[in-house]
Amino acid sequence: MSIHSGKKRLFLWDFKTNKIIKSGMCSHGCGNMPWGKDFSKTNPSFSNKDGSHCSALGKYKIGERGVSQWGIKVKYLLHGLEETNNNALVRTIVLHSWNDVTEGEVYPEGTPEGWGCPAISNEVMKDLDSKLSKTSKPVLLWIYK
Repeated sequence: MSIHSGKKRLFLWDFKTNKIIKSGMCSHGCGNMPWGKDFSKTNPSFSNKDGSHCSALGKYKIGERGVSQWGIKVKYLLHGLEETNNNALVRTIVLHSWNDVTEGEVYPEGTPEGWGCPAISNEVMKDLDSKLSKTSKPVLLWIYK
Protein backbone atom coordinates (compact mmCIF):
# COMPACT_ATOMS: atom_id res chain seq x y z
CA MET A 1 0.00 0.00 0.00
CA SER A 2 3.00 2.29 -0.13
CA ILE A 3 2.57 2.33 -3.92
CA HIS A 4 0.31 5.17 -5.17
CA SER A 5 -3.22 3.84 -5.73
CA GLY A 6 -3.15 5.00 -9.35
CA LYS A 7 -0.46 2.43 -10.12
CA LYS A 8 -0.59 -1.35 -10.20
CA ARG A 9 0.02 -2.64 -6.69
CA LEU A 10 -1.58 -6.08 -6.60
CA PHE A 11 0.94 -8.73 -7.54
CA LEU A 12 0.33 -12.44 -8.00
CA TRP A 13 3.60 -14.12 -7.12
CA ASP A 14 4.69 -17.55 -8.36
CA PHE A 15 6.93 -19.07 -5.71
CA LYS A 16 8.14 -21.80 -8.09
CA THR A 17 9.63 -19.28 -10.54
CA ASN A 18 10.09 -16.40 -8.06
CA LYS A 19 8.35 -14.05 -10.48
CA ILE A 20 5.28 -11.87 -10.71
CA ILE A 21 2.80 -13.60 -13.01
CA LYS A 22 0.01 -11.00 -12.84
CA SER A 23 -0.35 -7.44 -11.63
CA GLY A 24 -3.29 -5.11 -11.29
CA MET A 25 -4.88 -2.14 -9.65
CA CYS A 26 -6.12 -2.47 -6.07
CA SER A 27 -8.25 -0.11 -4.01
CA HIS A 28 -8.01 0.63 -0.31
CA GLY A 29 -10.44 1.98 2.27
CA CYS A 30 -11.66 5.57 2.29
CA GLY A 31 -11.53 6.02 6.07
CA ASN A 32 -13.60 9.04 7.09
CA MET A 33 -13.71 10.49 3.56
CA PRO A 34 -16.49 9.81 0.99
CA TRP A 35 -16.18 6.43 -0.73
CA GLY A 36 -15.70 6.24 -4.50
CA LYS A 37 -13.17 9.09 -4.53
CA ASP A 38 -9.37 9.07 -4.28
CA PHE A 39 -8.65 11.44 -1.39
CA SER A 40 -6.00 9.19 0.21
CA LYS A 41 -4.35 7.93 -2.99
CA THR A 42 -0.88 8.78 -1.70
CA ASN A 43 -1.33 8.22 2.03
CA PRO A 44 -4.04 5.75 3.09
CA SER A 45 -5.00 5.19 6.72
CA PHE A 46 -5.22 1.66 8.10
CA SER A 47 -7.36 0.21 10.86
CA ASN A 48 -8.74 -3.11 12.06
CA LYS A 49 -11.68 -1.39 13.77
CA ASP A 50 -15.21 -2.18 12.63
CA GLY A 51 -16.79 0.88 11.02
CA SER A 52 -13.46 2.56 10.24
CA HIS A 53 -13.84 2.07 6.46
CA CYS A 54 -10.07 1.56 6.37
CA SER A 55 -8.11 -1.33 4.95
CA ALA A 56 -6.17 -3.42 7.47
CA LEU A 57 -2.55 -4.41 7.02
CA GLY A 58 -1.32 -7.96 7.47
CA LYS A 59 -1.50 -11.48 6.13
CA TYR A 60 -4.84 -13.02 5.16
CA LYS A 61 -5.82 -16.53 4.18
CA ILE A 62 -8.06 -16.32 1.12
CA GLY A 63 -11.14 -18.28 2.07
CA GLU A 64 -14.42 -19.41 0.66
CA ARG A 65 -15.74 -18.19 -2.69
CA GLY A 66 -19.12 -16.47 -2.60
CA VAL A 67 -21.46 -14.14 -4.45
CA SER A 68 -20.67 -10.43 -4.38
CA GLN A 69 -22.86 -7.44 -5.18
CA TRP A 70 -19.86 -5.82 -6.89
CA GLY A 71 -18.01 -6.31 -10.18
CA ILE A 72 -18.28 -9.79 -11.67
CA LYS A 73 -20.32 -10.90 -8.62
CA VAL A 74 -17.54 -13.05 -7.13
CA LYS A 75 -15.96 -12.54 -3.72
CA TYR A 76 -13.54 -14.39 -1.50
CA LEU A 77 -13.74 -14.22 2.27
CA LEU A 78 -10.56 -13.01 3.92
CA HIS A 79 -9.41 -14.54 7.18
CA GLY A 80 -7.11 -12.10 8.97
CA LEU A 81 -4.16 -13.95 10.47
CA GLU A 82 -2.68 -11.15 12.57
CA GLU A 83 -3.76 -8.72 15.30
CA THR A 84 -3.76 -5.96 12.69
CA ASN A 85 -6.45 -7.66 10.57
CA ASN A 86 -8.17 -10.33 12.68
CA ASN A 87 -11.54 -8.52 12.45
CA ALA A 88 -11.77 -9.01 8.68
CA LEU A 89 -14.68 -11.45 8.84
CA VAL A 90 -16.61 -9.33 11.36
CA ARG A 91 -16.00 -6.27 9.18
CA THR A 92 -16.97 -8.16 5.98
CA ILE A 93 -13.62 -7.34 4.41
CA VAL A 94 -13.50 -9.48 1.28
CA LEU A 95 -11.56 -9.68 -1.98
CA HIS A 96 -13.86 -8.61 -4.82
CA SER A 97 -13.84 -6.78 -8.13
CA TRP A 98 -15.40 -3.38 -8.69
CA ASN A 99 -16.44 -1.87 -12.01
CA ASP A 100 -14.78 1.42 -10.98
CA VAL A 101 -11.34 -0.18 -10.61
CA THR A 102 -9.67 0.11 -14.00
CA GLU A 103 -7.50 -2.42 -15.74
CA GLY A 104 -4.76 0.12 -16.48
CA GLU A 105 -2.93 2.64 -14.37
CA VAL A 106 -4.58 6.04 -13.80
CA TYR A 107 -1.67 7.87 -12.10
CA PRO A 108 -1.58 10.73 -11.07
CA GLU A 109 -5.26 10.07 -10.28
CA GLY A 110 -5.99 7.31 -7.79
CA THR A 111 -8.17 4.23 -7.69
CA PRO A 112 -11.60 4.86 -6.13
CA GLU A 113 -11.64 4.03 -2.43
CA GLY A 114 -14.18 1.75 -0.80
CA TRP A 115 -14.95 0.64 2.75
CA GLY A 116 -11.76 -1.31 3.36
CA CYS A 117 -11.90 -4.22 0.93
CA PRO A 118 -9.04 -4.79 -1.48
CA ALA A 119 -11.11 -4.33 -4.65
CA ILE A 120 -9.57 -5.19 -8.01
CA SER A 121 -10.54 -4.86 -11.67
CA ASN A 122 -13.05 -7.26 -13.21
CA GLU A 123 -10.43 -8.67 -15.59
CA VAL A 124 -7.91 -9.36 -12.84
CA MET A 125 -10.65 -10.99 -10.74
CA LYS A 126 -11.63 -13.27 -13.64
CA ASP A 127 -8.03 -14.46 -13.92
CA LEU A 128 -7.55 -14.74 -10.16
CA ASP A 129 -10.88 -16.54 -9.73
CA SER A 130 -9.84 -19.08 -12.35
CA LYS A 131 -6.62 -19.79 -10.47
CA LEU A 132 -8.19 -19.83 -6.99
CA SER A 133 -10.96 -22.17 -8.13
CA LYS A 134 -8.38 -24.73 -9.25
CA THR A 135 -6.17 -24.84 -6.18
CA SER A 136 -6.59 -27.03 -3.14
CA LYS A 137 -3.76 -25.35 -1.25
CA PRO A 138 -4.25 -22.32 1.01
CA VAL A 139 -3.49 -18.98 -0.67
CA LEU A 140 -1.99 -16.01 1.16
CA LEU A 141 -2.93 -12.39 0.53
CA TRP A 142 -0.49 -9.98 2.14
CA ILE A 143 -1.47 -6.33 2.45
CA TYR A 144 1.54 -4.33 3.56
CA LYS A 145 2.91 -0.83 3.42
